[in-house]
Amino acid sequence: MPFTDRAEAGRKLAAALAAYKTERPVVLALPRGGVPVAAEIAAALAAPLDLVLVRKIGVPSQPELAIGAVVDGAEPLVVRNESVIGLTGVSEAEFAAVRDRELNEIERRRKRYLGGRPRPELKDRTVIVVDDGVATGATTRAALRAVRRRQPRKLVLAVPVAPTSTLNELRDEADTIVCLEDYEDFGAIGLFYSDFSQVADTEVIATLAEQKR
Repeated sequence: MPFTDRAEAGRKLAAALAAYKTERPVVLALPRGGVPVAAEIAAALAAPLDLVLVRKIGVPSQPELAIGAVVDGAEPLVVRNESVIGLTGVSEAEFAAVRDRELNEIERRRKRYLGGRPRPELKDRTVIVVDDGVATGATTRAALRAVRRRQPRKLVLAVPVAPTSTLNELRDEADTIVCLEDYEDFGAIGLFYSDFSQVADTEVIATLAEQKR
């Protein structure tokens, strides 16, 4: 088991990303689990920390199984997992209902986490997108595509752990991927942490406030 908790994973990732400090990057976390990881990276690289608000669109009867993902923005970006939609027989109406519910949750989180906080400019910057791990890759892919719309000079995905097959599928979405541990036989992200307790909204808010100071 490679990581004690998300903070340790973040410190190890920060060491692997040290060369990016001279590029004055922006670090973007996928909440909530990616925030403690990204906070360690942002501190080590002296970089601003912000969020990519993305939500998985799950099968109604099996929410953990992703049929897509949606990302916040002036025009929310929706990524569909057509193979899983076909296998599960999810209808367009069912897909739309879950998508809209997740958009509502994104709006709730945006107001609670960010309020009127100004967002960092990403155009022509090096941007590092961080999560606590990757499983199916649906939310990660959606996040990377949404960030790409904002025209960064370089887009980096940084995660502690991921399935080898999913990393290969994400190669075209980022300019560089930094992953500390990848496995052919994966299971779930939480299996690779001693402490994988849920990150609360209050922790996200406190982390952003501390980093801003």
